[in-house]
Amino acid sequence: MIKAQNLFYSYSKTNQYQVNDVSFEVKDGEIFGFLGPNGAGKSTIVKMLTGQLKPKQGSASVLGLDVARKPKQVQAQVGICFEITNLYEDLSAAANLNLFARLFNIKDFDAEALLERVGLGGRGRDLVSSYSKGMKQRLMVARALLNRPQVLFLDEPTDGLDPVSSDAIRRIILEERQRGATVFLTTHDMLEADKLCDRVAFINQGQIAAIDTPHALKQKYGRRSLKAQVAGPEGRLELREIPLDDGNSAAAVTELFTQEKVITLHSEEATLEDIFIQITGRGLA
Repeated sequence: MIKAQNLFYSYSKTNQYQVNDVSFEVKDGEIFGFLGPNGAGKSTIVKMLTGQLKPKQGSASVLGLDVARKPKQVQAQVGICFEITNLYEDLSAAANLNLFARLFNIKDFDAEALLERVGLGGRGRDLVSSYSKGMKQRLMVARALLNRPQVLFLDEPTDGLDPVSSDAIRRIILEERQRGATVFLTTHDMLEADKLCDRVAFINQGQIAAIDTPHALKQKYGRRSLKAQVAGPEGRLELREIPLDDGNSAAAVTELFTQEKVITLHSEEATLEDIFIQITGRGLA
């Protein structure tokens, strides 16, 4: 559904590339996470995949169409939710959606039904300028869905949102995958990617550092452990950690319960953020 081949892009006339030889493919019906810190090149790649920027080198295709050569045909079949809100704030939410439905030549469009789906039912007549950040972002997602896209591009869709708005958008992403859409999700929220994505790519300084399923990345780079809180001197809680991937785990657990008073006990695996730091040597700030 999406194919990027040796993409390069620079915003300057020098050879300092913000996107530097990036290649990957996204399968039909997949939720594909593009993960990295701000400034890593995520939004620039989305713009090349959606015909807003032309690659300096390389090629990008969506739905089998060369994006640089046929951007209008691609844009007619995809949905895009930008990182920066770009709504008509002096219009109502329903008027925003109806305008774009006319641009897509969609007949018998029901704006209220779509607003209900994104949790904005009953607010369609309100001016967008009166909306909170979370409400505006949900309206952006609604706008991206109105043409029932085969491919949905979501650029940091939950960044800075409250938990209710974030959960609403995550639910919609899963519903779209169930409908059969392919979802391309850029985010620096590794927990969100772990919950949603079938595969993820780590991008750092304009290059892909790793690409695989979250589970495979954890198995390859992660370290499982058992963490226990035990009663220390004078009742203070102390932490004990037992690695689970070596041959002494069972004996160490037995020794823990024999010699210490265990208060709490839980298993822990590496997070995607832990693995990103391990691979790239940097965090997501």
